[in-house]
Amino acid sequence: MLTKRIIPCLDIKDGRTVKGTNFVDLRDAGDPVELGALYAQEGADELVFLDITATVDDRKTLVNLVREVARHVNIPFTVGGGISSIQDVSALLNAGADKVSINSSAVRNPDLIDELALQFGSQCIIVAIDTRLVDGKDWVHTHGGRKITEIQTIPWAKEVENRGAGEILLTSMDADGTKAGFANALTAHISTHASIPIIASGGAGSMEHFYEVFTDGKADAGLAASIFHFKEISIGDLKNYLSSKGIPMRI
Repeated sequence: MLTKRIIPCLDIKDGRTVKGTNFVDLRDAGDPVELGALYAQEGADELVFLDITATVDDRKTLVNLVREVARHVNIPFTVGGGISSIQDVSALLNAGADKVSINSSAVRNPDLIDELALQFGSQCIIVAIDTRLVDGKDWVHTHGGRKITEIQTIPWAKEVENRGAGEILLTSMDADGTKAGFANALTAHISTHASIPIIASGGAGSMEHFYEVFTDGKADAGLAASIFHFKEISIGDLKNYLSSKGIPMRI
């Protein structure tokens, strides 16, 4: 059985790590390079760095930050934010990133997924889906969660897989930062119907929530931010807990 992954997420704004609730009310959480190195030492399986205002501000993810992270981190890491072309991805991978995450640009131009998968291989292309429940249906949101689209989440997840995405980073905006648990029903539905890994994001508040997202939610990886940034749960303790509950982990 494949091991499940624990992935700290570092949302970057103006070169600093920030964390909010439901994608707003951001507060400072520290230096992203220092935090990334710390999480790698503590046993994180991977890292995700998201420049959360890159699309909104119409600028590119900071290549220099990627280069600095690569110098201090010895585990795979993903970078996202403002990526919209083959040239963007090439620059980030050349700077040391292992994978890239696209969201708004994929919605705007779905063919970009095909192009990137063909150029770089599906293994390093993650499509992030920010989803919120509106009028009883799950809808895709873009621009850091600021814009609702006319695309429903479940069929979009299948389309991005068919187009060549190697993984899906599924973030429940309703659960984000609430520490009330992941969106397990939606995660399980998408994971059950997908043949690529699903990274669950949004809502982690306890070790039990990770256990639930790996069992009830059928996720391949659990991603969280504030519980790690503010020292509420250590990665080592979390992985030992999950292992003791029968979840296959890399210890």
